[in-house]
This record gives sequence, structure tokens and C-alpha cells, in this order.
Amino acid sequence: MATTRSAPVPYGTWPSPIDAHLVAAHDGKPEFLGAIGSELWWTAPRPAEGGRRALMRLRPEGGAAESVLPAPWNVRSRVIEYGGQPWAGVQRAAGGPLVVFVHFADQRLYAYEPDTPSSPPRPLTPISLVGGGLRWVDPVVLPERGEVWCVLEEFTGERPTEVRRVLAAVPLDGTAADDRERLRELTDDSYDFITGPRLSPDRRHVAWLAWDHPRMPWDGTELRLAELTEDGWLERVRTVLGGPEESIAQIEWAADGTLLAVTDRSGWWNLHRVDPEGAAPVNLCPRDEEFADALWRIGQRWFLPLAGGPVAVLHGRGAKALAILDPETGELVDAPGPWTEWGAALAVDDTRVVGIAASPRSAYEIVELDTGTGHSRVLAEAHRDPVDPAYYPEPLIRTFTGPEGREIHTHLYPPHHPDHAAPDGELPPYAIWAHGGPTGRSPLVLDLEIAYFTSRGIGVAEVNYGGSTGYGRAYRNRLREQWGVVDVEDCAAVARALADEGGADRARLAIRGGSAGGWTAAVSLCSPAAEGLYACGAISFPILDLTEWTGDATHDFESRYLESLVGPYERCPGRYRERSPVHHADRVSVPFLLLQGLDDVICPPAQCECFLEAVDGHEVPHAYIAFEGEGHGFRRADSIARAVEAELSLYVQTFGISRDDVPALELSK
Repeated sequence: MATTRSAPVPYGTWPSPIDAHLVAAHDGKPEFLGAIGSELWWTAPRPAEGGRRALMRLRPEGGAAESVLPAPWNVRSRVIEYGGQPWAGVQRAAGGPLVVFVHFADQRLYAYEPDTPSSPPRPLTPISLVGGGLRWVDPVVLPERGEVWCVLEEFTGERPTEVRRVLAAVPLDGTAADDRERLRELTDDSYDFITGPRLSPDRRHVAWLAWDHPRMPWDGTELRLAELTEDGWLERVRTVLGGPEESIAQIEWAADGTLLAVTDRSGWWNLHRVDPEGAAPVNLCPRDEEFADALWRIGQRWFLPLAGGPVAVLHGRGAKALAILDPETGELVDAPGPWTEWGAALAVDDTRVVGIAASPRSAYEIVELDTGTGHSRVLAEAHRDPVDPAYYPEPLIRTFTGPEGREIHTHLYPPHHPDHAAPDGELPPYAIWAHGGPTGRSPLVLDLEIAYFTSRGIGVAEVNYGGSTGYGRAYRNRLREQWGVVDVEDCAAVARALADEGGADRARLAIRGGSAGGWTAAVSLCSPAAEGLYACGAISFPILDLTEWTGDATHDFESRYLESLVGPYERCPGRYRERSPVHHADRVSVPFLLLQGLDDVICPPAQCECFLEAVDGHEVPHAYIAFEGEGHGFRRADSIARAVEAELSLYVQTFGISRDDVPALELSK
């Protein structure tokens, strides 16, 4: 490690060992952690293997984690397109664990006995050739019934909105693998969306969440409860909590039969005890903090009960910490350790709590808290610095002031290099990052893609604009009917504030984002609210035309999302056109990069193609890169590396940076 700095070198020209291939190799994180007895299982990314998700296993006796299925097995669900919990398992008295999982390629459920020699995965569900077929998520294995219960998503026609969802029971003996009639539907399809079943410890009750269009799950959900008959059917089905303006993010049963739920009825997602007969729920830890986030994927877990009564919870404003909650006293004790962000995946085994945690100096790891000793340790996926950590950025948590005095929560990553500094008086270029969702949040964790830019002398500001999760319902609701306004204004306010305070070069500001963040970036390039502010934009798999992103123009889950983000089309059709970048291409006056996966069903390539046609003839330098085999977000190592290098090349050309170690991005007019 260097101990002295060399002569000053201009921002953007600094050499860095963090190259695009290193970024790609470390893209993604472990997800969907769970316990099978004392074993831990989860899925892990494999960018070098076509972006598949590998199923991982860690045995209780220690040793290294192992991938239990070779390529091309890909454990990932497509229910609501964002997927969710794709596997479940039980420990049998003999023969080891029995695991049920979803294979991405055909979306069938498979049963697998990893300790049985010469026993490959066997299909449990049939294939349907109608529309998107049959899909499964959030399974619960019930060997005593010889079934696995989960959410069934079934397409009834060719259109993306011709789909129904029910709770279904799948025989474990494989008799339904070629026979749709052998599946037992446990609920009707009277609700548009549901989560997986949660069975009470005595197996007498089943609970799940449900909601209807046009609500999204962070707007309003209902806790549905039913009694389970001896022959495996549900009766006395009813709603015991929730409604159009109350979001319940997760439900679980405690060992003593108590029903627990995270609901935002107080304005914050807090943990409550629920009365099955419908009496008012009891807030177990009233705080102006979030104990959950937006339910983008079915089966996410922000809390789990422990034996004896305590509850493992994730909580905080913005970032989430792991803590143990005493539900009787409301006392909350945080887990020790350097981790500042925990993913929505917890597993418990006796007094152990295991989660997926990261920090600004470490990527996501599998971490265990022993509640008996109070000690924490890394069990698997241990972070190892691929380069000298002196090249990592030193983030700052900032709160900026936006229009009407509103707060804008931001993570600031100034340029940082162990050996180089810029000449006196030079201000750094900055990229303003808008996260996806838009009901989402940028976590404050080590991200080599951010380090790729900051170690070269380009700053990054991640803006958790109004509408982001982590700061209460009122902050989330700022974006209601204001998408393309509040998000754009908040990003612009951060960019201007950085320039005004002398932290960024006003002439070298960029806006970038993917998905909903791509929308924000594109709108920013043609919005009066950001006129003349940005020198360029990097736009990935975006929404560009609101009028073509409703109904059958996108997938079912978000097909009516715009009713809350923009307003019902029937009431304000002009608003849809006025905010859409595709109808204001003449306002785009700075270079931009457009990146798109050709298999994207959430933000289809047609959006990009229409925007490019509208830009054509306006003499605006731009580049369009379309990736074969990529969907919504890039998972393959070569795609990720090319996208990162293209973005840097855009900045190099636009900001007047001199460097020859990045492939040139051809900008056409």
C-alpha cells in the first residue's frame, strides 16, 4: 500500500485496479436464505455461468459451502416477474434433506434429495403452453400431507395480464408432473395477488397476504386467515387486518401460536401482534422506524420468531440493523458487528439467527448471531477484498433540502484514491444515481461498480428521492401522482447543492439509472426542472413512454402501477404524455447512453426503439447497446462488463477526460 501521494492528477484520469470484469465477477449477492434443520441453504449469483442462481448448502458440522446443483440448474422464480422465495426443504428422519425448488428455464417445481446417490431432481408440476405457463413461488413442504403448498401463477391467455394466482397443493410423489388435474387449488382467484401460506404451529390455521389492482403491496394489503380441515382444505376464510391504505409486508406464526405481522398502520412498518378474531392489533415496538421494506418479491423475511418468545427483526431508518426484540417489553437489542445493512432474508435455528449482511467496507456475507452468547460471526460467502481496500470509496450519509424544504436522503461517494489527488482548484465530476422501483432504496454497502468510478476520480451520489422506502409512509407517498416530478426534482436538487457547495464540477454532472431509475434519468434530460444541469445521461432498461406502459404493454404486477404514480389514465391522459420522454425527444440536448436487454418483459425493448426514433434527426450524440439473452437487469458477466465500460466511455468523452484504457463508445447522431 502506498504511503505517499504522487503529483496531482486530474479527476477521471486516475488508474485503478478495479476493472469492469472485476465488477462483473462480483455482481449480485446471496439471497433467499433458509434453514433445513441445522443446515443453511440459499441461492448465490453466478455471472460467469450465464447469470444463473446456484443453490448453496452449508452443513452444520462446518466446512465450506457447496453448490448442490451444477449448471444449467438455475434456482429462480418468475412469479410477478420479480420472483421470490424459490425453494423450501425439510429434514427427514432418514435420507437427509428433501428440497423443492423452482428451475428458471421452465418454471417447474422440482424435488431433490441431495444425499441420495444417483437421484437427480424430478419434476413435480406440469408445463403449460398457454402464455407464460405455470409458475411457482414461496413453497412450504408438508411431508405429513405428501404435498408442497405454494403460490401458483397461471396464465389463462397469451396476454401478460391474462393470469390468475391461487394457493395450490402439489403432490410430492410427482403424479402432477404431467397432470394439471392432480394439483389441488386451496383458494379461489378472487384476489389479483397473494403471498405464500403460513401454517400455524398446531396446523389448524393458514394465513397469507392478498391485494388487488390497482394497489401495489406497499399501498395496501390484507391479511387473510383460514381454518384448516383435517382433509387439507380451507374454511372460514376471512380478512383480519389491512385494507387499501394499510400495507402489511410480512406475517409469521410464533411457536406459541401468536400471529405476528409487520404493518404500517402507524405510518411506519412496525411489528404487531394480531388477533385472529379481528380485534385491534398491538404494536410490539412503536418506533418511527421501518421493520420491513417494499414487498417486491414474494417470501421476503424481515423478521422471524425464535423459540421461547423473542423475535429476530430488521429495523431502522434507511439502513436495516439486525436486533432481537422482546415482544413482552418492547426491548430491542442490536446484534454486534460491523454490518450496517441486512437483506430481507433471515433463518433461525434454536438460539441462532442467520442473515445476509454487508457494510460500506464489505460485500454481503452469511452472518450468524448466537443469541445465547451475543456473539456474531461470518459463516459463509465471506468477503475477501479483490483489491487493496484503500481503493474503496469513503461514503457519506447526507440529507439535502429539496423544493418546499423537503428532506432528500442521499449517499455520497466522493472520488477516492490511495495514491492520487486532483490539482488544487479542480472540482470533481459527479454521476447522480437514481435507484429503481421507484418504490425502493439504495443500500449503503460496498459496491464495486461505484468503486469503479470513484477510484478513477468520478464521484457518485445515490439519491433516495421522495418515494423511497426506509423513511416512513409519508416519505413513500410523496411520489403519489408525482412520478417524473418529485424524483427528478430531488435528484436535481442534490446535483445543484453539490455544485453550490463546491463539491462537484457544475459543468460535469451526469444522471444515470436503471428501470424506474432509467425513467428518472431520461425525464431529467428533457425536464425544465433539470434544464441545463446535466452534461450527459446513462439510461438502462427504462420506461420511456407512460402511455405504452399500462395494461398489456408490460407485465401484470405493474400493469396498473401508474395509477398511483401518475394518476388514473382516464382522469389525466395528458399527464401521461406530458411526462413521457419519448414525446419530448426534441428537448434532449446532451449525449446519452441507452442500455437494454432484448428479453425484458418488464420494460420492453420497444420503449427504447420508439425513443431512438424520436431522437433521430435532432443531432444529439448517443449510443444504444442491446443485449441478447438479458432480461430486466443484466446478469451475465460479459453484459455487465460491457455496460460499465460503455458508461465510463460516455463520461470520458463528455467530461473531456483523457484516458486510453477504456473501449471507445461510438456516439452517433
